[in-house]
Amino acid sequence: MALQLDPSRDDLPLMANTSHILVKHYVLDLDVDFESQIIEGTIVLFLESGNRFKKQRSSPEETCRSASNEACRFRTPEPCHIPVTNTRTFSSKVGYNDFVICGKGEKDTSGKDGNHDNQEQASGISSSKYRCDTGNHGSEDFLLVLDCCDLSVLKVEEVDVAAVPGIEKFTRSPKLRNQIVHELVALPADRWREQLDYYARCSQAPGCGELLFDIDTWSLQMRKTGAQTATDFPHAIRIRYRTQPQGRSVTWTSDQSGRPCVYTMGSPINNRALFPCQEPPVAMSTWQATVRAAASFVVLTSGENSAKPTQLREGCSSWHYYVTMPMPASTFTIAVGSWTEMKPEICSSDDLAAETSFSPSEAAFRNVGVCGHVEYPCRFQNASATTQEVIPHRLFAPGCLQGACQEALLPLIPPCLSAAHSVLGTHPFSRLDVLIVPASFPSLGMARPNKEKTGHVSDSGSSVIKHGLNPEKVFMQVHYLKGYFLLRFLAKRLGDDTYFSFLRKFVHTFHGQLILSQDFLQMLLEAIPEEKRLELSVENIFQDWLESSGIPQPLQRERQAGEECGLARQVSAEVEKWVRVNRRPRKRKRRETEEVFAKLLPDQLLLLLEHLLEQTTLNPRTLQRLERTYHLPEQDAEVRHRWCELVVKHKYKKAYGHVERFLQEDQAMGIYLYGELMVNEDARQQQLARKCFELSKEQMDRSSAEVVAEMLF
Repeated sequence: MALQLDPSRDDLPLMANTSHILVKHYVLDLDVDFESQIIEGTIVLFLESGNRFKKQRSSPEETCRSASNEACRFRTPEPCHIPVTNTRTFSSKVGYNDFVICGKGEKDTSGKDGNHDNQEQASGISSSKYRCDTGNHGSEDFLLVLDCCDLSVLKVEEVDVAAVPGIEKFTRSPKLRNQIVHELVALPADRWREQLDYYARCSQAPGCGELLFDIDTWSLQMRKTGAQTATDFPHAIRIRYRTQPQGRSVTWTSDQSGRPCVYTMGSPINNRALFPCQEPPVAMSTWQATVRAAASFVVLTSGENSAKPTQLREGCSSWHYYVTMPMPASTFTIAVGSWTEMKPEICSSDDLAAETSFSPSEAAFRNVGVCGHVEYPCRFQNASATTQEVIPHRLFAPGCLQGACQEALLPLIPPCLSAAHSVLGTHPFSRLDVLIVPASFPSLGMARPNKEKTGHVSDSGSSVIKHGLNPEKVFMQVHYLKGYFLLRFLAKRLGDDTYFSFLRKFVHTFHGQLILSQDFLQMLLEAIPEEKRLELSVENIFQDWLESSGIPQPLQRERQAGEECGLARQVSAEVEKWVRVNRRPRKRKRRETEEVFAKLLPDQLLLLLEHLLEQTTLNPRTLQRLERTYHLPEQDAEVRHRWCELVVKHKYKKAYGHVERFLQEDQAMGIYLYGELMVNEDARQQQLARKCFELSKEQMDRSSAEVVAEMLF
């Protein structure tokens, strides 16, 4: 029986059986087609199992056991004959390059031609391709389970890595395919280029037998007849698949210039609707990706290299990226669009010095001890990298924003990188790409689930993320805000010098590793002198800051103290002036003194508007003067959001255009405004809300659109 969840409200299952077998490297080969809004191609997985897995078997029932202890068993496969491959299934004798396409894809027709997709199993319909002889002399075959959603899987096959020319150079067993993969995965870090090259060669090797597979709402399951353990299961498999236009891992939309684009937006389901993968963060892997698109598009990913396009034929270009630092599959990002690269007009000597300077004492400090992560080409062990203040970087934006980005944003990147280096030390990555995303990008979308919020982890490694599919979850900012103020509180307790010194040490100690909040807090408390620690402990910090509702006592005391600081007192004085202005009659007395308002910093202006929101009434004259005094429509999004709240609260019709603009250009922050427009029960405001939603709903991410639709209808 397929696992059935309400995809809008319930827990998010992590189905991959990572306790039995791990993906160590992904090779993606993809075509992006904007006409069909489909990404299609292949992904090759290089797997590794340990000795401790040899006697472990992953049964369907075990893999799907959830935190609630309610059995959510997969159906038991029934004996039958494997059907004849349909005309759209590629022969296992065809090489990898033979079935890679470039250019236009096709509309998804899975379900009509015998191929599998996640929707097929949502209703519990059984797929004949998965059914196989499970007798096997009384034993079950090992089942590889990957996290997968909104994908159409066309074919799964074992890859004949033994057929790769030259593979015998680094393997003792050139005819044992799993041993070849094991030795390829185990190559030392200083041979990473050779390793990537052979990963690519192996990914292009011919298939040597199709695997039985099935797909349900949340997972892809594969087995090979006779392979009863993870050790016996093929360690190099190729999956041919295509995404679906409505898939929840990427957004197909338009940029600020009206040109089509697609990007990963930090979906609650992460990347499982982009490629089959192992979702649990413990599944750390490397990857390389070749992405083809029309020559007019730029392809960006979270790779380590600065890829340039290779023209394959007229109108089609290919981009290749790779990563050598093992990371969770959720960290893979991709963006394809008609971006323009901003380049500095003059490269200053200071910038060059920052990138090439070298300090022997700094390097000596960096190379003390051994890194705690798995082996990879680590920049913390590279003397020149440890002193590189400004790493190579690129800035991409839609054409209509080219001038503004060139003038305002591009000059800020080097000093920001330098500041990060001065505080945290070595940059963990060798380069950086910055992309100006469309207004529909959800601002909190990149926040990933906390491992502690998952339910009980089964023996297979599967688990659930509590309420992970609730569309309202991404808008719950309390935990982010409390976490921010907790860090501020700790910095104040330690003092800036001690605190930033600790952060630098923490990054150096734990780079490249998965870390829990407890690890961070425990190491921090150990850095605090006994006389400053007082009542602080990991347990009471969790109790006071993370597990209790309301504002923690230390934060309340800080808030009271903040109200007494000079900048806050200045804001209070300005609030009193505006209250007086608002109380004055339309016709003033001749001798009455005109109020003179002080110039405020952006944070002060934000605080001023928050105080004015507490006023029961503000008349149109006051609001008009407020707008003109501080040029509110020209301020940053935080200030404009508060201004729009004032406009909505007091029904200031002359500024409804500002609200409409905010809902179009700052969609993620505008979610809250939709609620305020509806709560007032004002017909014109509700009409405005519905109009803005109709104009932008196609560009919104799914969670935002669902939340707003519930407010409006």
